[in-house]
Parts: sequence; structure tokens; C-alpha cells
Amino acid sequence: MSRVAARSGHRFFALPVRRRPTYAPIGLKPPSQAQGQPLSNPFSTSPSQQQDDLTSSISEEPRWKVTPPRMRTGGAPNRAYRPEHAEFQVNEDPEKLDRAYIRVLGKDGDQLLTDEVKWLAVTHKSFDHGRRGFNDRLAYLGRRIVELQASLHMLAASTTTPEPTRPDELGREPFKHPALEGLAGLTQTRKQAVLDKKRTAQLADKYGLVSVMRWKPKLPGNFEGSGIDVVLTQALYAIVGAISLQNGGEVANRIARERILAPLGLRG
Repeated sequence: MSRVAARSGHRFFALPVRRRPTYAPIGLKPPSQAQGQPLSNPFSTSPSQQQDDLTSSISEEPRWKVTPPRMRTGGAPNRAYRPEHAEFQVNEDPEKLDRAYIRVLGKDGDQLLTDEVKWLAVTHKSFDHGRRGFNDRLAYLGRRIVELQASLHMLAASTTTPEPTRPDELGREPFKHPALEGLAGLTQTRKQAVLDKKRTAQLADKYGLVSVMRWKPKLPGNFEGSGIDVVLTQALYAIVGAISLQNGGEVANRIARERILAPLGLRG
């Protein structure tokens, strides 16, 4: 190694000369790869291998039916702490699902949505670890539609008792308009009582959604403790959200009024 003499006061010592590191240009392969030798990095794959993996992972089965190949985990299966929790059977029969949609949406209700969306609307994120899609966003949209229709119904109700008014000290009179006569009945407490999750879950159970929705309860022997009321309510709202996206707001509003709010007591 070459050395350079340095002077510090009256003493001399030698410092090693640092060599500048060299870098190979991007795109050039090392000699071992150029000669056809295998890669030393076990996590690297060549473009041809990546293309073969992509081609082999393409499945003709729809996503609702099988887990996408790219989302499957390798190695030994994950064993549950309790064997009885490992498997929970859900519906896989499309005809049974169609009959449930007819009960929920009425005649020809099974024709309003595509097959993929019909399965997505009744799939909870606990099923297959969410790898086949789940209905969270559809339920969010459907809940907002149902709540809006409930508010409009309460606002337009003609039987609402008006709020008692106190005489004003200055003799002023509050503004009155026919469109505001039902405003006193539009309260958050009343709307929450109508759309209580227990009531909406009972309605969804009456429609038969419990036999077709796909989920995995935390406690297979205790559905209530596993939150079945929330899962049923979410599936019911998700169907309304899916109807809105594929058939428009007018159809979704009608479904919300006739198939959800009317059975819950908001008629007219």
C-alpha cells in the first residue's frame, strides 16, 4: 500500500492513502452472471422468471370463489389455538345467494347486481383475512343513504308535534314555513332508535342474510359475542350501497325506503 509522509511538529508519521471505491455501471451484470452462473442473492429473480410466475398465477376462477394466488401464504398452515375455531363453513351456493337477494330486494332482486358484487356485499373482512374483498366501503355508502332517507321521512312527517313556543319579550315571532313544520321531530335520538343495530340486524336475519353472509366469528359457538348484529347490519347497508353504485341513487333510495325503513316503522 502506498503511503504519504505527513509532518506534525518535529515528528513524522505515515498515513495510508484511501482508495476511492469503484461502482459498476447500471445495467451491466457481474462476470458470474454473464457466464450463466446462478445468482448469489436468493431473493432475486430474472425477468423471465418473474414473467413465468405472473403467468402461472393467473386464475380463471372469480375472486369471490377462490383466494387470489398471489395472496396465498406459503409454508405450513397457521394452526388455530383451538381446533374448533379453525374451520367455519359459509355459503358457497350462488342459487342460495340469489334467493336471499330476492327476499331483500323483491322480485328480480337477484338481477340488479353482478355476481362479483353480490358476493362482495355479503362478505365481511373477517372472512379469509379479507383477501377476497370485503364490504366496508359499500356499507359506509349504504348507511349514509339509509340515514338520509330516514331524516327526510322524519322531516316530512305531518304528525309531528310542534315545539312549544314561549312568548318573546320583544314581541318577535319566529319564522314559520310549511317545509319546517316537521323539524321538531328530526332528532338524532329518534333516528338512532329507528336504526338501532339490534333492529336492523333482526330485519337482516328475517331476510335470510345470516345464512348467506360470509364471515368468520371469533367464537363460533357464540355468534352474539362475536358481533353478529354488526355484521348483519353491515351486510344490509352494503347491499344498498352496491345498488346505488350499479343502478343509481333513485333505485337505492326506493330500496332504502321500501325494504328497510318501512319494515322498521317509517312508513308513508
